[in-house]
Amino acid sequence: MATTYNRRSFLRISSLSLAGAYLAACSFGGGTRAGAEGLLRAAFSQPINDLDPHGPSSVDESTLLASRLVYDTLIRRDGEELAPSVATSWEQTDPTTWVLTLRDDVTFHDGTPLTARDVKASLERVRDAGTAQSALWTSVTEVEAADDHTVRVVTDEPLGTLPVNLTLMFILPADKMNDEGFFRKPIGSGPFKVDSFTPSDVLELSAADHWNGRPELTRAALPYIPETSSQITALRTGELDVLWPVPPDQIRQLDGRDDITLETVPSYAYYFNWFNCGREPFTDPRVRRALWKAVDVATIVESLFGAGAELMTAPIPSTVFGHAAQKPYPYDPEAARRELAEAGLGDGFRTSLMWFSGTGPLADGLAQAMISDWAKIGVVVEAQNVEKAEWLQRLNDKDFDMDLQINTVTTGDADFTLGRLYDSAADRMGYANRELDVVLRQAHKESDQGKRRELYAEACRIIWDDAVGIFPAALVSTYALRGSVKGFEPVPSNQPDLRGVTLAN
Repeated sequence: MATTYNRRSFLRISSLSLAGAYLAACSFGGGTRAGAEGLLRAAFSQPINDLDPHGPSSVDESTLLASRLVYDTLIRRDGEELAPSVATSWEQTDPTTWVLTLRDDVTFHDGTPLTARDVKASLERVRDAGTAQSALWTSVTEVEAADDHTVRVVTDEPLGTLPVNLTLMFILPADKMNDEGFFRKPIGSGPFKVDSFTPSDVLELSAADHWNGRPELTRAALPYIPETSSQITALRTGELDVLWPVPPDQIRQLDGRDDITLETVPSYAYYFNWFNCGREPFTDPRVRRALWKAVDVATIVESLFGAGAELMTAPIPSTVFGHAAQKPYPYDPEAARRELAEAGLGDGFRTSLMWFSGTGPLADGLAQAMISDWAKIGVVVEAQNVEKAEWLQRLNDKDFDMDLQINTVTTGDADFTLGRLYDSAADRMGYANRELDVVLRQAHKESDQGKRRELYAEACRIIWDDAVGIFPAALVSTYALRGSVKGFEPVPSNQPDLRGVTLAN
């Protein structure tokens, strides 16, 4: 049931009023209230800036949310399992070849059939885009449309993660996807078609005839309401039907109201504090472990987040395939001091922690709590709460001592995070471990899920024991629903499927 907190859950953009920004953006031709005439108004905490599912925002949660409503994928995630979507079957015919069979009854919103040619063009486009999702497809050397309903994918090495990665690969019409202005009102084959889109403001959708059934809803609007207080007010007054994720410190504003239901679910989002393992003194794992033992992680998570987060037991959340619970680091300041002394830092040292406030709920409080605990063992940490643009530049340049942020395992599979971030070639935080590289690359190639699970368990152990970072909190998503909303299912990805939602009169 659902309370997810992601990177932008607490974006604060001032001076936009609820009445001016929200009602103007979402009037649908008048000031109708939420739920009127089959219209669902659902607000996510992040603005939808881009509808290009292969572009620079391809792994942003807001773009993925919109993409799952407008476009189709070949394969979809159904809980912990993978299920058919446009592809009815997929088979690894040899170690470097996958063959997918497509449905023959899928059409785009303009009535043209979706064929293997569209799949080929879409996969090649995302592979060559040079974006965060492109990294999933670098080993693809050939995509062949064998006939209208058969796709053959050839890789330069075994790619066992292809099926799960295809849950992110959205299919666009080959003849139109590169047209100028296409993504201002794109054409997909998903359950909803785009009526209008104003970036960072509102996405307006209407039901489409879909191969998996026409949605129960007639229309849906996804407005962006910047201020948390305005979001809460809109839900309470009936101008919104659904709001997510509700920040943990705002839940009390809605809990206990007869007309609002709160549903929570563990999410794919989590906090980590990376050490720059390529910069002294964090090149020494004894120092990294000492700083972890110096932080009373369990107490901080409980006091700050309450039911809004779970204590991490691995470098990925428990909701993710490949999670394997590890032995917790004890809160032990004396042991931390001893380990620092063994590393030649018995008098402590000075360092810094970088983050940006909008990274997630209560980020400032989490940073300050850790800084306070480190001070108790003689480690003086400069707080560097910077603007997001500066944070991103410094992160990419590895210009930090420690970095606090939220990450989301977008596919629900360990390869997306562990394989993408901790391989030595990625060089994201100066960490290199050849033993880990071997494990991650074997897992990336392996198609047997049982073997993949074992390999990721080993990867979790190595990353945890090496204390590449501190992994404090896996976030819980809280969805707030008005009583008129029926059939809404919270999901850990923050990308709910709205097809089965109905609105009671």
